[in-house]
Amino acid sequence: MSVVQVESTASLSNDLFYDILRRLDGATLASAACTCAAFCSISKEDRLWENVCSSMWPSTNREDVKSLISSIGGFKKFYADCFPLIVNKEVPEFQWNTYLEYPEEWTEAEYYGDADEVENMSPSDFVFIVDIRYKDKTICSKVLWGVPNVNGFNGWFYNCPFHIDFLTCTARDDDPGGEVTLSVSDGLPPVTSMERERKDGKLWQELRDEIRLSWIVVNRKTKQAANLSSWSPLGGQRHWPTDRDFLIRFGSVLPAKDILPCQAVECMLIMKFRLIHTDGGAAQTTLKLKELSMQLGDMEGVHVNGRNSLLVLKEALSCRRSKNYSEVLESCHLYSKVQSELKEEKMRNESRLDNLCVLGGISAFVTICCYFL
Repeated sequence: MSVVQVESTASLSNDLFYDILRRLDGATLASAACTCAAFCSISKEDRLWENVCSSMWPSTNREDVKSLISSIGGFKKFYADCFPLIVNKEVPEFQWNTYLEYPEEWTEAEYYGDADEVENMSPSDFVFIVDIRYKDKTICSKVLWGVPNVNGFNGWFYNCPFHIDFLTCTARDDDPGGEVTLSVSDGLPPVTSMERERKDGKLWQELRDEIRLSWIVVNRKTKQAANLSSWSPLGGQRHWPTDRDFLIRFGSVLPAKDILPCQAVECMLIMKFRLIHTDGGAAQTTLKLKELSMQLGDMEGVHVNGRNSLLVLKEALSCRRSKNYSEVLESCHLYSKVQSELKEEKMRNESRLDNLCVLGGISAFVTICCYFL
């Protein structure tokens, strides 16, 4: 077979270039666009980035999501916004007096954010796009249009802890009665008994190593998007709260400057699977997704209310991001370190107060005894 020698890329057609580029993932496509003028020109076509996004996030295959992405700038912009993960290293160093109580100079208006800014925001402006993958196989793709359970601007939502139960909110719209499961056919290691799993933890380790979560938030009004997840798990706990539950935690550290005194909050994304079958029975080892939720917590672990959560989410859409996963982990570990120091100092202060109360009680008792003697 003879090979035709090509003098230059100029002799190749744009159709051939397009066919080459459409096979690439996002990072490779972006790199290829820097190699020559032809690749740079063709890589601007939104169809290529639509293919990249649908491969990365299958939920973007939905027609309503395609229309949403087109309305906020197209698939290339969407990928550029959502592929890098949020990095926030501006976590204040631990100072007990800073976190002990909210400073007096924080007025109610400042603590709850700019009233005009809140009024200009609506929970319906936000769209949440979630994809779960296990061993590069998509097991769940869901979309939530607007923040659920909101009773008007002055309703309870704005003053109560912000919480999204994704499975409950999307059950009626996406797939009524549908269940998200993982089994041996998906690559799960077989579990013959819970006793064996407690000893070797093979299923738990495999689940933590291979599960991936993307949780994208889009603001239709500002035409911005960001991925709130850490992609890979940040931690978790097996056999909680029942003997067959596996809780996995994802998330990111979001800026809250001029919104909350702590200056940064944790976006906590919780995924919980329950082992419903083992290979010891008639069926294969099967895990069922029981919870997929989101909430925001401040430095002391207090859940942020709905009003401030909307402000934080809006701020997160324009914060710094990075493709370097080690930076993402460093950001989360820094927040956890400061949070742990705060918790330890709080416990020490409570212990001191307890000791003072005990000493005060003893002193009062001695005084009373001396009086009667």
